[in-house]
Amino acid sequence: MQLRILTYNIHRAIGIDRRFRPERIVKILRHYDADVCLLQEVDEGAPRSRELVLAREIAEGAGYPHVAAGYNVSLRKGRYGNATLSKFPIVRERNIDLTIDARKRRGCQHTTIHAEVRRGHEHALEVFNLHLGLSARERERQAGLLVRSKEFADLTNGTSCIIGGDFNDWRARLRPIFTEALQFHSASERKSLGVMNRDIRTFPSFSPSGALDKIFYRGPLVKRSCFRCRLQVSKVASDHSPLIADLELQG
Repeated sequence: MQLRILTYNIHRAIGIDRRFRPERIVKILRHYDADVCLLQEVDEGAPRSRELVLAREIAEGAGYPHVAAGYNVSLRKGRYGNATLSKFPIVRERNIDLTIDARKRRGCQHTTIHAEVRRGHEHALEVFNLHLGLSARERERQAGLLVRSKEFADLTNGTSCIIGGDFNDWRARLRPIFTEALQFHSASERKSLGVMNRDIRTFPSFSPSGALDKIFYRGPLVKRSCFRCRLQVSKVASDHSPLIADLELQG
C-alpha cells in the first residue's frame, strides 16, 4: 500500500506578502493529494485569521474527511497549534505538552489513524505531528519528553510510526536521536551515489537554505521518494515549503 505524507508549517495561512490566504494552502494540499497532512501554526478563533477554525476550513477545502487539532499557544483572543488531516479515520488523538520551563508553549499532536489496506482490513498508523523550539538545548529536552510520553513509550519498534513536523533543527543535531537511538529512518535525508547529504531544505520558502521540516518513519514502511513542493504559489503562501514523502506499507 502506498502512503503519501505531507508536513507543512502553514504560518497561519499568512503568506510572506502578509496576506491571509487559506485558499493558497488548500490549492497546494489538493495538488499533492497526500493521505495524511501534518500542519503546524494553525489558528483557531484568532482575529488575524478572521476568527476561523482554520483546521476545519482547510480540511473541508482540500477534501479531507478527518481532522484533529492540538492547540499549544493561547492568544489574547484565539489560539494556535498543530493539525492533522487524514483521508482515513482518526480513531485516537491527544496533544503531548513539550513546553520547557517558561519558554514558549510547544506541543506534539499524536493521532492513531486506521488506514484501509484493502476492503475490510485496516492497519494502525501512529502519527506524531510536532513543532519544536528555537534553541538546540530546548529541542533536545523536547525530544526527551516525546520519547518518554506514554503515547510513544507504549509503541514497539515494529509498529508503523511517523514523526514529522517543524523541528527547527538547522544542524540536524536531533537526527541521531531518532535514527540511531530510536531506530527510525529519515525520509527527508537525501542520498547521492551512496553518500548521505544534507536534508531537503524547506525554509525560507522563497529561497530554501534550512532543512527545518522533517519526516521520520519506523516499522513496516519503506521510503520511495521525498521532495520539496515546487509549486510557484508555495513560495509566497507561507514562510516554509511543504515536504512530501511517499512511503510503502509492506506486509
